[in-house]
Amino acid sequence: MTWDEKIKDFETFLKFERNFSDNTIDAYIRDIRKLQDYAEFDLENTGPLTITYENIQEYLYQLSKKKFSERSQARWISSIKSFFKYLVEDEVRDDNPATLLEGPKLGIYLPDTLSFDDIDKIIRAINTDTDLGQRNKCMIEVLYGCGLRVSELIDLKISNINFKESYLKVDGKGDKSRFVPLAKFTSNLIKTYLNTVRSKGKINKKHEDIVFLNSRGSAMSRVIVFIIIKELTEKAGIRKRISPHTFRHSFATHLLQNGADLRYIQEMLGHSSITTTEIYTHLKNEELRDVILNYHPRNKGE
Repeated sequence: MTWDEKIKDFETFLKFERNFSDNTIDAYIRDIRKLQDYAEFDLENTGPLTITYENIQEYLYQLSKKKFSERSQARWISSIKSFFKYLVEDEVRDDNPATLLEGPKLGIYLPDTLSFDDIDKIIRAINTDTDLGQRNKCMIEVLYGCGLRVSELIDLKISNINFKESYLKVDGKGDKSRFVPLAKFTSNLIKTYLNTVRSKGKINKKHEDIVFLNSRGSAMSRVIVFIIIKELTEKAGIRKRISPHTFRHSFATHLLQNGADLRYIQEMLGHSSITTTEIYTHLKNEELRDVILNYHPRNKGE
């Protein structure tokens, strides 16, 4: 994956999930472009997935010698940390090379999740009287029911769905494929969408095997999925920062809360390392902490 691809995705994230102003987004993107230039010219085309903490540290050191203000230097660090935190959240990188820029203590990123009631509210906010509404409902149910990344959702192929054996073949990052079990509820929704909505619309020949299509008969874009979810979240009255990835986090968290083995969750999410999946145990620990604080007799006032 190139710098240009990931910077474009990061820009979408800042705009639609973080709701940053155009000026703030421009500043962040300019900062990352400077790091890109350094990586391509001084580090022999080192990409965003392979650049190291030491590389970034050296880059910042070289900049500091040019006597930029402390405020500018602080903004560079903020932009770089936000960019690589996004790459970790999007599961493009397993590690964050920018974590240590402000100090030696490692932090744990806990992703936002939705309760089942929140997901139900979002689903109910969809107007299923329209074809687009039925498509959107199916998309969200697949995101949540199968734990897909947004890139995997928009690339999902009809030929990779095995309704008889109840699984999806998902082409994940790094050209790795995995098989995800398909619940009967989700399977029926996909069948209904394919037979009653997708079949009657126009279909671009290049995208005949793609499951989710836009009104022009072409594959959906990440940006459109972001916008759809943002609008539905607002309509449902949920005041969290929700992105397509939030449904994936919720999928994993709800499986863990209901007793699923972490190794199975790792397989279904397509994580190459169990340490990436273990982030969800921290979410469970947070929940346990709240239970103790709220219900243990020693924590109740007299």
